[in-house]
Amino acid sequence: MRAHEAGALHGNDLVPQWLPYPSDVNHLIEGLWSAKTTRNARGEVEIAGVGVSEIKERFGTPTFVIDEEDFRSRARLFRDTFERAFEPLAGVDMSYASKAFLSIAIARWVREEGLGLDVCSGGELAIALRAGSDASRLTFHGNNKSDAELTFAVEAGVGRIVTDSLDEIDRLNAIAARLGVSQPVLLRVTSGVEAHTHEFISTAHEDQKFGISIATGDALEAIRRVEAADALRLEGLHSHIGSQIFDTNGFEVAARRVLALAKEGREAIGRPITHIVLGGGFGVMYTTQNTPRTAEQLAEQLAAIVENSCRALELEIPRLGFEPGRAIAGPSTQTLYTVGTLKDVELGGGQQRLYVSIDGGMSDNIRTALYDADYSCLLSNRTSEVEPRVVRVVGKHCESGDIVVKDEYLPADVRRGDLISVPVTGAYCYALASNYNCALKPAVVSVKDGEVSEMIRRETLEDLLARDLG
Repeated sequence: MRAHEAGALHGNDLVPQWLPYPSDVNHLIEGLWSAKTTRNARGEVEIAGVGVSEIKERFGTPTFVIDEEDFRSRARLFRDTFERAFEPLAGVDMSYASKAFLSIAIARWVREEGLGLDVCSGGELAIALRAGSDASRLTFHGNNKSDAELTFAVEAGVGRIVTDSLDEIDRLNAIAARLGVSQPVLLRVTSGVEAHTHEFISTAHEDQKFGISIATGDALEAIRRVEAADALRLEGLHSHIGSQIFDTNGFEVAARRVLALAKEGREAIGRPITHIVLGGGFGVMYTTQNTPRTAEQLAEQLAAIVENSCRALELEIPRLGFEPGRAIAGPSTQTLYTVGTLKDVELGGGQQRLYVSIDGGMSDNIRTALYDADYSCLLSNRTSEVEPRVVRVVGKHCESGDIVVKDEYLPADVRRGDLISVPVTGAYCYALASNYNCALKPAVVSVKDGEVSEMIRRETLEDLLARDLG
């Protein structure tokens, strides 16, 4: 539906090459929107039968709108496809990476759909427990967990604590011994893989803060140290190579290196290491540039990688673990904004750029500024037959880098008061939200079968002022 014979050269010469001129600017591009997102007979976007105008009237804007069934179905899809792929091997554990987005309702959905849950702070752990999560199915990550957080996790009965340094092994052992607990742990190891993603979300190369290096021998020392610890029980090894990854090449290299370490560890401690977690980071479609692999393709390819690597190493196949977060949460959600100021800016050479200002911005979606991320958007309260033009959708904050959508086609008659929806905002948007410029954090609602539920209420001025002691 995006094809046009003039392609990116139609209209504004500043249009990026990847952004084709739309044959229908009102069209909902498949893959960018949740399964229950449609346009009704009036041309208004609906999510699970609820129109965006009703959502604005009840909850205001900006508002994150989650298609609950879409979220749940993606969770089930990853659970079922990976279980089928790894059942002939030694099985698999699937956990939702809560750093993508977590609330009490999300933690409950994850539990009900049969996934475990990763947390990486005391706050995320508290939310998971408040939601009734089974503590034994929680995994606690973090490169600098405090003694208080480690104590909280051990006392709560967290199933696995991922130790991230030699120092943390010693601290956790002392805490578990004091509490009289034999604490299961995973070792976060650094495989030295340069994932093909943004530098800030690549997490397995050597020069960064996460994990214990395989190359230096520290990871093997960590295996020996945990095995010798009185109050710790080594469950396995954990590797995470990064985020928003579209192929399995990096996973293949990481798996071989981690499995080779597992073989060394078996020889060092005299028993097999039975669990390997290869993390998540599976990419999603933010614009038509992105072509992510399906859950089925990922599961089949990763199972083959593990099986072939173990055969080559003459190693018994361990139980695997994976941690999708973005791939579940991201596409299930869109953010609804109201258009405010519109401004044509002269660029020289007879060219203009239309800046469309919305009532949110980098306080609710900092990914464009932080990662140079690309997003799409759509005029969602109505359709238009007017010729489209390329616009830049920007926020209301005092930063020139406060951009939400760098380049997209919208109808040329977009006007103040219109509603704009930005898709695929379920991951790392609300989770990274801030009060920059003392902005109030948005509401989060879920929609299912024509009903809207408020998950997180909109922040108020009273909330903002309550913690300022003056």
